[in-house]
Amino acid sequence: MRLAKHLEQLTGLESRVTILGYVQRGGTPSVVDRLLATRLGTACVDFIAAGKFGLMVASRGEAVKAVPIKSVAGHLKVVSPNHPWLQAARRVGTCLGD
Repeated sequence: MRLAKHLEQLTGLESRVTILGYVQRGGTPSVVDRLLATRLGTACVDFIAAGKFGLMVASRGEAVKAVPIKSVAGHLKVVSPNHPWLQAARRVGTCLGD
């Protein structure tokens, strides 16, 4: 929250804080969730420091990759309702809205 306020003061632009647990909507973030968020967040800072903008940060296996937003914007990526991860989530009682 302090960083967002400081960024607003420096840039004159609105900054919004994203809280992982709210975005996730599935409960309390796990250690893996927190590590992923930290990994992607620090990668964003590194790209900004290098002057790289207009990118989306993606996790690819053990690597973090910068993907041009133009290559992903407007493209729908659908997950099959029978995907093994979704089946596993349902088996442990995760509500997926269906």
